[in-house]
Amino acid sequence: MKIAQIKVKIISNQRLNENYGYLEFASALIAKHALAGQFVNIRLVNTPEPLLRRPISIHGVKASKVKIIYKIIGPGTQLLAAKKPGEFLDIIGPLGNGFNYSRSLGKSRQAKNILIAGGMGVAPLVFLAEKLKLSKPLVLIGAGSKQQILCLEELKALGCTVKLATLYGSVGFEGKVTDLLRTVLEQTKAQGLFSCGPHLMLKTVAEIAREHKINAQLSLEEHMACGMGACLGCVVATKSGYKTVCKDGPVFSGEELVW
Repeated sequence: MKIAQIKVKIISNQRLNENYGYLEFASALIAKHALAGQFVNIRLVNTPEPLLRRPISIHGVKASKVKIIYKIIGPGTQLLAAKKPGEFLDIIGPLGNGFNYSRSLGKSRQAKNILIAGGMGVAPLVFLAEKLKLSKPLVLIGAGSKQQILCLEELKALGCTVKLATLYGSVGFEGKVTDLLRTVLEQTKAQGLFSCGPHLMLKTVAEIAREHKINAQLSLEEHMACGMGACLGCVVATKSGYKTVCKDGPVFSGEELVW
C-alpha cells in the first residue's frame, strides 16, 4: 500500500451547512491508491497549536481529485474551514485498512449489500457505494433530524436506494437507523452489511448481523494522534488482542471486535 506525506493544493472548500464542510484537493498519488474506508491525516498549521493532525475519511476520488467532508467542531476543523482554494495542506495518506468489497462487486438479484450510516458516518460510505454501484446497494442513513442528513443526492445519483431514519420522524422512518435496519431485514435478504457511525450504533449493527448470520464490516470512529499505529492512542479490544484503529482498522469485522 502506497502511503505518502505530501503537500496538496486545495481545489475547492465550501460549507454544506453551518456544521459541515466539503473540500477537494489535488493528488494523483492518493487518488490512485485510495480505497473505500481509508482516511487522510491533515496538518493544518506549522505551529504547536493545534498540535495533532486531523484524521478525515476519504469521501471519494475523481481523476486526480480527492474529496473529504468534515464536521466543524473545534479549532482544527475551524482552521480547515477557513482554508481557501489555491492554498496547500500537508497530508499523510491514504491510511488504514478499508472495506473489503471484492466479493460484493457483482450484481445480485437474491441479496442486497446494505450500507448503514450514522451522522458523519455517511461520508466514507459514499466512496464505498461508488465501488458497489453495479450491485445497486441499499443505503440506510440515520440522523437526529432532516437538517443533519448528508450526501443524499450523491447516493441517489449512484443508483442507490436510500432510506432515511430520524429520531423524531422529521423525515423517513421514526427512530434509530438500527431499528430501520431490523425492519428492512424482515423483508430483504442481505449479502453483507457495511457501516460507519457512532460506537453504540456499530455495536447494535454487529448484534443484528450476528442474529441474521450476515457478515458485517464496521468502520470505527476513534480519536487518533499519529494515524500510523505508533502511539497506540486508538487501541480497541478484539478477539485476537488489542489493535489500533488507525493502522489495523478503521474497518473491522463485527465478529472480530470485543464490545
